[in-house]
Amino acid sequence: MYSDKFCRLAFRLLGRKPVAVFGLTRRGFGWTAVCTQRTLRLVRSASQASVDPEEVRRFRSLASKWWDEQGEFAALHAMNDLRVPFIRDNLLNVHTRRHPGKPLAGLKILDVGCGGGLLAEPLGRLGASVLAIDPVENSIGTAQLHSSYDPELRDRVRYRACTLEELSAEEEGERAGHFDAVVASEVVEHLADLETFAFCCGHVLKPGGSLFITTINKTNLSYVLGIIVAEQLLRIVPRGTHDWEKFISPVELERLLESNGLSVRSIQGMLYNPVSGAWSWSDSTAINYALHALRVSDDDGRPEEEEKECRS
Repeated sequence: MYSDKFCRLAFRLLGRKPVAVFGLTRRGFGWTAVCTQRTLRLVRSASQASVDPEEVRRFRSLASKWWDEQGEFAALHAMNDLRVPFIRDNLLNVHTRRHPGKPLAGLKILDVGCGGGLLAEPLGRLGASVLAIDPVENSIGTAQLHSSYDPELRDRVRYRACTLEELSAEEEGERAGHFDAVVASEVVEHLADLETFAFCCGHVLKPGGSLFITTINKTNLSYVLGIIVAEQLLRIVPRGTHDWEKFISPVELERLLESNGLSVRSIQGMLYNPVSGAWSWSDSTAINYALHALRVSDDDGRPEEEEKECRS
């Protein structure tokens, strides 16, 4: 069912106006042909989810441990000290309306690969309306149970066991592109199909909407520290959590996003200290990094917020 919907969606997008890639609007037969081939490739793979079945099985076995702040996900709990302000501040730079005490009030955020809700909950407490999705039903159950203890989250955070492709297939017609932001934190390094992921992110976002990603660079240093040290020596995360072949460099990720109508605005390195258990920003993106991108307008390749500024 979802495959059929995704195919219809992709074919409809063949008629869309060109979008900007690396700041340029490409027109004419050459760019149209590129877009057509890319969309047809997505149609052929629409029956395949971007999620990796092996990853689903791995995280299913860890579903009950999401809220153990000293356990397997301790580093993710600590990462909130960086990623929550990163998301908040960049959204406030895009959306000028201010809501004292609830700075993200009025914004709709999609948290992709939410796990136990470690990031969805603080975003909800900042006032955002959050839909958090994950293909692992057990993780969604853990997230729902934990959020039920906080009445403040009852009307702000919703959880659903599904994939991004399934949700994107439902986002048709007027429902398409109604999220102000999509968050995929420590997710892309576990996916099987990044092209479909990027395509679907662009589809569910409003023009001018923000995409936030944190992930791991594909370098020799990330292999040594992220896998050999973190998994095999220090056991910061369970052995087998990461596959170095799935890591992606900032350059490759930016190229992928730009080709799917998402304009990268900032990339910032992140560094984890296993002794203090704390994260800090770094000038180097050799290991972990955070990225912020905006969905460009269909009309001229500029984010919608920039268009409004030009018209005012």
